[in-house]
Amino acid sequence: MGEIIPVRGLSNSDFFTRHAAAGRVGLVAGTSWADRLIARAERHLNEDKSWGSWTHAFLCQGQRADGRHWVVESDLDVHRKHTRLGVQENRVDKYHDEATYSTVALVDFGLGEEQLRALVHESLELVATRAKYSIRELLGTMLAMKRPQLRGEANRMARDHSFYCSAFVQHVFRRAGVDLFPGVDVKNTTPDDLGRSPLPFRMWVLERERPKPLLKQVAGRVRKRLAVHRRARRIARGSSKA
Repeated sequence: MGEIIPVRGLSNSDFFTRHAAAGRVGLVAGTSWADRLIARAERHLNEDKSWGSWTHAFLCQGQRADGRHWVVESDLDVHRKHTRLGVQENRVDKYHDEATYSTVALVDFGLGEEQLRALVHESLELVATRAKYSIRELLGTMLAMKRPQLRGEANRMARDHSFYCSAFVQHVFRRAGVDLFPGVDVKNTTPDDLGRSPLPFRMWVLERERPKPLLKQVAGRVRKRLAVHRRARRIARGSSKA
């Protein structure tokens, strides 16, 4: 049974500084179109069809010589003239942007020293051997979410030496002897699965109100202006009658 610890009043930066540690799993809910697509697909895991809570997962590596916390993750990292698609090391600073990552969490599964060493060893091995990010496998997982009987079977679109984010986390944990979500194939594991593992865990969750989508903001401003316009017309009609 997991213990969920709500955290309030911190920036993302302060949250990770306080709660990140080697072996902990990071979960975030992003606001990009890809994140929204993943959250929508995860609705098939919920009886009430509500969207998923988490859209990306990574493994905390701990604080390094530069004094910063680092993570290992399988991600699409696209910059001008530089693109990395696959398992990589990054500073946790990339998740400090609160407009992009309004909800973040860290999960501690209480690993022992040997398990932690195995976890770090396997994750760095995948960095060194340049394991790829697999959009194809992500599509296979979305198919399995629609047909739950497929979740325990091998991903229909599996590729060698490739993982998307939560599949990477599940893989390295299983290699360390810890199955975060039994009964589900490694490459059918979602970020939401990691956030509701049946194993004992402690999860620190920092949540704040998410900004409204731009379209809703614009619609709200239009409604306010129309209301003001209608009110002005009513006042004008009343004045003319008088």
